[in-house]
Amino acid sequence: MADGGALRAHLVAAGLAGRVTTSREKSLRSYALFAARDPRQTLGLDPEGVWDAGALLALMADRCGVSPDPGHTSGQDVIDPDCTVAALDAFAERLARAARDRVPVLLGTGHPDRLLGFYGALAAALSAAGCAVLTPGYGRCVDVPTPFGVRRHVLRYIAGVAVLRHAEPADPAGQGAHTHSPLPVRVALAAAAERGGVLPGLVVGDHGFLCGAGQLGFEAIGLGDSDDPAVFVAEAEGAVAVAVPLDDSVRADDYRPLSRYVLRRAWLVQ
Repeated sequence: MADGGALRAHLVAAGLAGRVTTSREKSLRSYALFAARDPRQTLGLDPEGVWDAGALLALMADRCGVSPDPGHTSGQDVIDPDCTVAALDAFAERLARAARDRVPVLLGTGHPDRLLGFYGALAAALSAAGCAVLTPGYGRCVDVPTPFGVRRHVLRYIAGVAVLRHAEPADPAGQGAHTHSPLPVRVALAAAAERGGVLPGLVVGDHGFLCGAGQLGFEAIGLGDSDDPAVFVAEAEGAVAVAVPLDDSVRADDYRPLSRYVLRRAWLVQ
């Protein structure tokens, strides 16, 4: 899938863009929570600007293609596939630069059940191109607030991609836990900085991995859904270099054409 037209068709067919599974109600609720600086929605970002719900809706309409009409309050949300393709092209360009310069990279996801394969393919290609794929803080504990109280997790790396695993009980599937927290990337970056260690020249991820790294001044690129305003605020304010709008809850296999497209565009085909 080398051309943007074929990718665009796949995005719509798979529900990655076009009409997506995220509801309009959920997106609007996320914008209101971000406007109130709820940490569940800021994802580790400390915004510089004043972002009320109206400003966020306008931003998300521009960056993602959601409806700009505040009177549209129900139904399924929409992501413009042309926005997704353009952002993936910019994403690929940044990966190509990292490979050319052989910068150390750190990859992480809060959606390991869906996105681990996407990031794992990037990690393998970047490693083959001569980039050091970093795994700092492996095995360290991360105490993450959840709706059920603070729960202890462990930072792990699968195929070069940082994920959280439940400390107790053990994660039976082995893929990791879902999280939007910036705490895992903070732990990983703090570990990388210890004793003059190697710091990443690029961080690739989503949610807290993306915004948390960008807030700390690391160049970061990644993915965001239509109900993730922090990702696109971070891009608008320059904390994140590239934010790709897409639905982050479809089948894991449906992200494979995206990784193939990005790697071809970046001249990183394995």
